Amino acid sequence: MGEIRSYRDLIAWQKSMELCVAVHRRTARFPKEEIYGLAQHARRSAVSVSSNIAEGWGRGAPTEFLRFLRIARGSLCELETQVQLAECLGYLHAGEVAELNASSGECSKVLQGLIESIERKQAANERV
Repeated sequence: MGEIRSYRDLIAWQKSMELCVAVHRRTARFPKEEIYGLAQHARRSAVSVSSNIAEGWGRGAPTEFLRFLRIARGSLCELETQVQLAECLGYLHAGEVAELNASSGECSKVLQGLIESIERKQAANERV
């Protein structure tokens, strides 16, 4: 990929947006009593991942960006827990859970790679 000019160019953000769309689609079929419960919580966690990546980028400082990337990683863990609970409650089928877990895992891997890349750059700058 070429130069990164915006958070929209980050693969971590792109993957998190795909995950967010998938979560919204899957939770739309939750029982009505869960609309303001588990469904909304899962949606908020999913939105938080991409939102924190964008907000961290917008802060303009690598230290701040890292802080928000770590928050995004925490939101991703929250979402994974909510997906597991939805499966236990019978709101999601095994195939849907597998799809969301695969998407979440890919997002997590890319997010962790971005975090480690920034940490390496910071460490290299400290040595200079």
